[in-house]
Amino acid sequence: MAAKSFATIGGLKTHYLHAGHGPTLILLHGQLPGSTAEIEFGATVDHFAGLGYAVYAPDLAGFGQTDNPSDYAVEGRIAHAVAFVDFVAPERYAIWGCSMGTYIGAQIALEDRRVERLIIMPSNVLPPPATATRSGPNVGAVVQRYTPTIENARALLSLVLVDQTKITDELVAAFCAASSGKNETAEHGRRAAPRPKPIYGELHGLRVPSLLLWGADDPGATPERALGLLSAIPGAELHLLRQCGHWPQHDQPARTWHLADDFLRSHH
Repeated sequence: MAAKSFATIGGLKTHYLHAGHGPTLILLHGQLPGSTAEIEFGATVDHFAGLGYAVYAPDLAGFGQTDNPSDYAVEGRIAHAVAFVDFVAPERYAIWGCSMGTYIGAQIALEDRRVERLIIMPSNVLPPPATATRSGPNVGAVVQRYTPTIENARALLSLVLVDQTKITDELVAAFCAASSGKNETAEHGRRAAPRPKPIYGELHGLRVPSLLLWGADDPGATPERALGLLSAIPGAELHLLRQCGHWPQHDQPARTWHLADDFLRSHH
């Protein structure tokens, strides 16, 4: 089981998971109201530690048990994530991002030559915009209206995951708790902050192997968005997973983990 630790990073008391020894793998969660390292990546941390990686997964600024920042713009989360990498101090490392964590991870990979692999999962912010509208639930609109109740947490998770059996009472309760209190304050701060600047036009500058693991059934980050990213990132490869939504590591864990491990071990 992953160790749960705290450290002061970038001026914020920061909670993070750590397990294993070997090549360094840093996991960055997304920005749903109840997102945390443990909720999105807990099982993944343990699995990859068992495969021989040194795995780190922080609660980003304003999420989980990490302090709220003074500024809720995404640039502050990026700076905090960079400070976390410097705290871990790897000579080389891979980044695995989930949702907004992919945007943060790509920004870091564009700047830090220590990054040697990048794994990207469904994101609504990183890819080029969609050219066609898609009928179905608007996850962004649900997030904008979200308040922390068990009912609302279950409803939001039902849009994130395709496999509804994964939406256990335990997951719903954890997500609701992680979206409450100081994290509800942070969520309102993020809603009021400027939208992240588009960076898909800069992704041609990525010089590390990149793997896109995408849920074919994500109602927001559609396969078209994945194809836009595939075109934008030199040498990227894309795996489109059926019966899979915004969190492939939950909907299709065995396949997602196998593809990620194979990619991380490969020599390009």
